[in-house]
Amino acid sequence: MSQLLLSYSKILEIVGDLVKVYVPEPDSNTTGNIGFGDLAIIENPLDPAQLPALAQVIEMDRDRISLQVFSGTKGLSTQASIRFLGHSMQVAFSTNILGRAFSGVGVPIDGGPDLKEEPHIEIDGPTVNPARRVLASRMIRTDVPMIDIFNTLVESQKIPIFSVAGEPYNQLLAQIGAHADADIIVFGGIGLIFDDYYFFKKAFEDAGVLAKTVMYVHLGSDPTVEALLVPDMALAVAERFAVDEGKRVLVLLTDMTAYADALKEVGVAMEHVPSNRGYIGDLYSQLARRYEKACDYKGAGSVTILSVTTMPGDDVTHPVPDNTGYITEGQFYLHDGVLDPFGSLSRLKQHVIGKVTREDHGQIMNTMVRFYAAAQDAQQKQAMSFELTEYDLRLLRFGDLFRKRFMDISVTIPLEKALDLCWKTLAECFEAEELLMKQDLVDKYFPVGSQRS
Repeated sequence: MSQLLLSYSKILEIVGDLVKVYVPEPDSNTTGNIGFGDLAIIENPLDPAQLPALAQVIEMDRDRISLQVFSGTKGLSTQASIRFLGHSMQVAFSTNILGRAFSGVGVPIDGGPDLKEEPHIEIDGPTVNPARRVLASRMIRTDVPMIDIFNTLVESQKIPIFSVAGEPYNQLLAQIGAHADADIIVFGGIGLIFDDYYFFKKAFEDAGVLAKTVMYVHLGSDPTVEALLVPDMALAVAERFAVDEGKRVLVLLTDMTAYADALKEVGVAMEHVPSNRGYIGDLYSQLARRYEKACDYKGAGSVTILSVTTMPGDDVTHPVPDNTGYITEGQFYLHDGVLDPFGSLSRLKQHVIGKVTREDHGQIMNTMVRFYAAAQDAQQKQAMSFELTEYDLRLLRFGDLFRKRFMDISVTIPLEKALDLCWKTLAECFEAEELLMKQDLVDKYFPVGSQRS
């Protein structure tokens, strides 16, 4: 910038991690208006040894500006001076960030070299022009049978994993990241404990994908405001890789409920009137602004978003999953350690099933789910001590095989082999004429000479 911004020292109030400062109307000696989201440096003249604190503008009310201090306001005096930087939060962007891990403010946490000299981009850009979007038509393989076969993940899709605390959703997310056929993996962790961060990093390293992965991690011990920056950092970098480099980018976020809780905490500190269950009134808009970054760009790459959304009390009407469901294109429902074929839904799967996948994909998907639903009915009959027919017993066997071979999230298998395993499982439990499938598919794929017990 051609002029230096003036420092302001009239701090009106310090509440929690918020600082409210009086800023007079701009005149000829200033560089112009301060913008929402702009960064500022806070220096404490009473303690020169104290490092300057970084803050961000989060509310503007005429000549009163509220700043969220990233490192907290402990030890901060009302005599401190505030210098606005004239730009919003930025993050390093180049191929050198691949294989690296950063904090919620973009500082390396992996012991690697600093990237201050690398090009930086602002993280709060608008969503892409709809005219540059193309219809989703390509599949992202994950090698997770319950996703690839029954609820296919499609490029440019935005879809959450609905779950509850204690379920292995981080294990599932890491497994997807380790096997997904994406060019770039961008991971955003919100409110993680250190063990979770280490687990993800080791999982990516062991799978050999760390070199194409960049991680942004907010630990539970980090300032709350950093949690709000992680999704924006991850998505800004993903968007640049897709647009500038033409890469197919998969963004993994966990946990978006922790993100919403951070929004609520900041809203309480700012004395905003709460909405449903104490969450901010614009929760839908805040979530949608992030999820809408998912896009398949015309003439470039794509951004696909897969996030974890925990449901407190397993309540799908909770404000976070409820709002998420209106924004996203389906959900993966994880409970009791497995992906539920009935609670899960990918609304874009029809764009790829049978079109970019094998011809029998659609038929095998429907048939497997139909028999599993019948197996659930047979299991209820068994639990109620009704007499079971020979067909019921075969349904029960099919249900056991289905859960073991497909629903277990630790199973990883390529799509084509998974489809073949579906045919094998059906042949072990039923006759060909019982499948009620297209005869030409049965003739082509039903195992010849298979033994049914």
